[in-house]
Amino acid sequence: MIPNQEKNTQPSVLVIGYGNTLRSDDGVGQQVATLVEEWKLPYIRSYAVHQLTPELAAELATVQRAIFIDAYPESTTVEVYPLTDEVPETTNCLGHTSNPRSLLTLAKQVYGVAPAAWWVLIPAVNFDFGEQFSPTTQAAIAVALEKIKQLVSEF
Repeated sequence: MIPNQEKNTQPSVLVIGYGNTLRSDDGVGQQVATLVEEWKLPYIRSYAVHQLTPELAAELATVQRAIFIDAYPESTTVEVYPLTDEVPETTNCLGHTSNPRSLLTLAKQVYGVAPAAWWVLIPAVNFDFGEQFSPTTQAAIAVALEKIKQLVSEF
């Protein structure tokens, strides 16, 4: 059974920004999720979390779209990738769920449904202890917000 799913036709989006806010650029996912929350759009729920956990699968089962946001050290530009819930059946979804695909699979396995989803990866270069973003990551925040607005407006 899907938890608290309302039968309505209004679009619903779950934004999950994750990362360690005490490791400089790694906290950018949480920062962007917080900025999305400030839009105060009624059809968007936005969570800033330290890590992805199995409990988020219940939330995913109640929305039509999901957007995951994370720091990404292997790029100099903001990247957006569509995700599917198709993960090999051997994937263990118990315990720490650190991958959006695994979390989508868990939602599908437990609740029978998973939303369409995207992964927004923000360039990051500094993972040292600290709470300041590098210039690269700071500049990418506005770009990430624009890409998220595009994803939401296409809905």
